[in-house]
Amino acid sequence: MNLSSLKPAKGSVRERKRVGRGTGSGMGGTSTRGHKGAQSRSGYSAKKNFEGGQMPLQRRVPKFGFKNINRVEYKPINLDTLQELIQKTQATAVDIDLLLENGLVSKNDKVKILSRGELTSAVEVKAHAFSLKATEAIEKAGGKAVKL
Repeated sequence: MNLSSLKPAKGSVRERKRVGRGTGSGMGGTSTRGHKGAQSRSGYSAKKNFEGGQMPLQRRVPKFGFKNINRVEYKPINLDTLQELIQKTQATAVDIDLLLENGLVSKNDKVKILSRGELTSAVEVKAHAFSLKATEAIEKAGGKAVKL
């Protein structure tokens, strides 16, 4: 066996349909397009999502829900995560830049500090929002919660 003797499996490759080559080709006259109508003409293309006149899925399914355009999406960071970060970096203050450097948030994220876990270090935490319990826990540990 060598590269020059390789062939596709028998029956796996069809011959190309040669359309518009007269009646002798077996596809003559209308060139397999049927008689008249938009689909027989050149330049025809079906609209996206067109289902042959059947009511399209997009219109059959009812609309529901509501998207509040004023919603502010926060990236949640918990106290236990902050404590790990402080132990790892020996930081005295936690701000967005420190979280960004350590891969906890992305550049345009707004950060909200939540109260899961325990904070034992007295640090100044700067974030866009704080939960009530998180603020209490930070202040109880001797730190400060500063809103940006």
